[in-house]
Amino acid sequence: MSAESQDGGAVAETENAPRQLDLLEEIGGPQGIADSSIPALVFVAVYTLGGNRISLAAICALGVGLALAILRLVKGESLRFALAGFVGVAIAAFIASRTGRAEDFFLPGLLLNALYGGAYLISILVRWPLLGVILGPAIGGNGMAWRQDPQQLRVYSQASWIWVGVFAARLAVQLPFYLAGSLVALGVAKTAMGLPVFLLGIWLSYLVLRRGGIVTTWRGIGSKEPRESSEG
Repeated sequence: MSAESQDGGAVAETENAPRQLDLLEEIGGPQGIADSSIPALVFVAVYTLGGNRISLAAICALGVGLALAILRLVKGESLRFALAGFVGVAIAAFIASRTGRAEDFFLPGLLLNALYGGAYLISILVRWPLLGVILGPAIGGNGMAWRQDPQQLRVYSQASWIWVGVFAARLAVQLPFYLAGSLVALGVAKTAMGLPVFLLGIWLSYLVLRRGGIVTTWRGIGSKEPRESSEG
């Protein structure tokens, strides 16, 4: 067999190789989502049971956030994720301490949901769907070439709408509790709409991308090897 035919076979094999979706790892895995929920629960619990002392609740939340960051580093995980989680808790604790309003601990998270939801929406409207920008180069291996394919552009736009809905739903549920100053309800809502809602968004994104022919396998949560979908 000639070198040219071997090269052609290698290219064809690469083009036909299963393309994997691992969006959960892009946001730091399940712990990346838990890192934002656990300190919030600690803040609410300490504030409620500790005599409504914001400073004490903030210190305890910071301590938990630092412990989670150290745990990530000990496990050899990315410094980016470790610092992001701790810095987020530190900012939330600082704002609540400065304003004297316990519910302001959740204000940065609400603003981030609005920012992310708005970014996904704008990206769809300008025909640069954010999910494609994040996943396209990793899945296709051709940078932003997916934008030249109307089918891929449409599929990535459809999948990005899912994330507009995710962030909008979180705002719709949590914002009324924030405005009403319902700290406990806000903490529960943040936790309930954390990992479960993100997993739902990831699964729905996978279904859309798989139906559109962009991905053929999905790397399972916590797995090291891709596994075939049970569909089909």
